[in-house]
Amino acid sequence: MDVTQKRVVATEPAWVRRLLIGVALVFVVLFLVLPLAAVATEALRKGFGAYLEALKEPDAWSAIRLTLITAAIAVPLNLVFGVAAAWCIAKYEFKGKAFLTTLVDLPFSVSPVVAGLIYVLVFGAQGWFGPWLAEHNVKIIFAVPGIVLATVFVTFPFIARELIPLMQAQGNEEEQAAIVLGANGWQTFRLVTLPNIKWGLIYGVILCNARAMGEFGAVSVVSGHIRGQTNTMPLHVEILYNEYQSVAAFAVASLLALLALVTLVIKSVAEWQHEREMKAAAELPPERPVMAKEAP
Repeated sequence: MDVTQKRVVATEPAWVRRLLIGVALVFVVLFLVLPLAAVATEALRKGFGAYLEALKEPDAWSAIRLTLITAAIAVPLNLVFGVAAAWCIAKYEFKGKAFLTTLVDLPFSVSPVVAGLIYVLVFGAQGWFGPWLAEHNVKIIFAVPGIVLATVFVTFPFIARELIPLMQAQGNEEEQAAIVLGANGWQTFRLVTLPNIKWGLIYGVILCNARAMGEFGAVSVVSGHIRGQTNTMPLHVEILYNEYQSVAAFAVASLLALLALVTLVIKSVAEWQHEREMKAAAELPPERPVMAKEAP
């Protein structure tokens, strides 16, 4: 069905469609555009020079660097574990499959603050492994490893949840055909599975990266708020704001918002490219059936 036919099928009166579009636009402007504009305006309130000085400040630069390092570690880990979990859940039947699916969704249902407290309970000085870690001079809580662990926990479902329904809808027929033709497991994944899930994988990675850079609750519990050492960008913004350094706080917040907007732009480009490929595939002529040669 083409676009013209879809418009004919629409039964809503024109004024209803305009009203719904207007309500959606007003909502987007009030709750998304205006807050972002307010952040940018406040960040530049004392001029561009003050804005740059706030970003050049050593503690701010340390927070930016730690945020990028945390995302650079957490996203690849979730990429590997998310693909593995989605593969197991979507491609195989086994005992405990429902339990594994529930575990994948667990970070969505648990408060990030609770997730941070869990890691303090396990790896803290008074936690289960705290004395052993202290004896071996290993520090996880109030250090970078704890921040990475908390970020991995809260961002784990984003890639897996993007891939599971996609893999389930595609089924196993193509993988089984590849195995019958002699492909090994890695060849089947690289040449058959990966091309079919690449757009879902890209969406999951983008969303995971956005959440990793903006996570606050779990990281706040395990970081210890040590300036210049364990503060990520969201934590640094909170500290500056509590100290009434509003221009510096909004400058760092605007950089965080800019990173989020860049993420959304990349996601939009990926969606546009996906739709373009789907449209090109739909316009291909149907394959003609191969006629069997008659015996002489």
